Amino acid sequence: MRSIDVSQLTQPQAYKLLIGSVVPRPIAWVSTISEQGVTNLAPFSFFNAVCSQPPAVMFCVSTPPDLSEKDTLRNIRATGEFVVHIVTQAMVEQMNATAVPAPYGVSEIDLTGLETEPSTMVRPPRVKGTPIQLECRLLQIVEIGPPVQGSARMVIGQVVYAHLDEAISDDALHIDTHALQPVARMAGNSYAPVGEQFTLPRPTWNPQTNS
Repeated sequence: MRSIDVSQLTQPQAYKLLIGSVVPRPIAWVSTISEQGVTNLAPFSFFNAVCSQPPAVMFCVSTPPDLSEKDTLRNIRATGEFVVHIVTQAMVEQMNATAVPAPYGVSEIDLTGLETEPSTMVRPPRVKGTPIQLECRLLQIVEIGPPVQGSARMVIGQVVYAHLDEAISDDALHIDTHALQPVARMAGNSYAPVGEQFTLPRPTWNPQTNS
């Protein structure tokens, strides 16, 4: 067993430890829009659901080496709105293309030629063809660490409107993971599809048998 005092690690070492340990990670493909009306689209793999009342999701925007604020975060601070798309195997190449470090004011949607459609309750557009689209309004931005390389800003948003492809969902809001074919982030430049699944019944407490 290798034992590590994490406080002694460099930022790249700590990053490598975390992204290799916490796998697989879902990917939030986040669209935003600036006050000037320029769209932005970028993927984030520090992402998950937060709670169901209110229905909320979170993703983290890391601080780059030049300590600038990423376009996604700037836009959300200005408008308070964003759309989270779930990345699938069919769109993983397009998702990767939007990770390009384009300067502020350049739309990744325009660069990649992706089609969009209007959202219902927020200004940022939705990426056409993505099977799950969650329109969100900002609840809170949590600062994780000082503004140094590797720190982050956790964006928490309330899901105010959802769009689900009928091919992957039913009227009871059951989502078929096999039909969805989501892609997860691994370490380095690696990704992974959701593979074989299994079920386990949730245990119940019985004082006579559990004591």
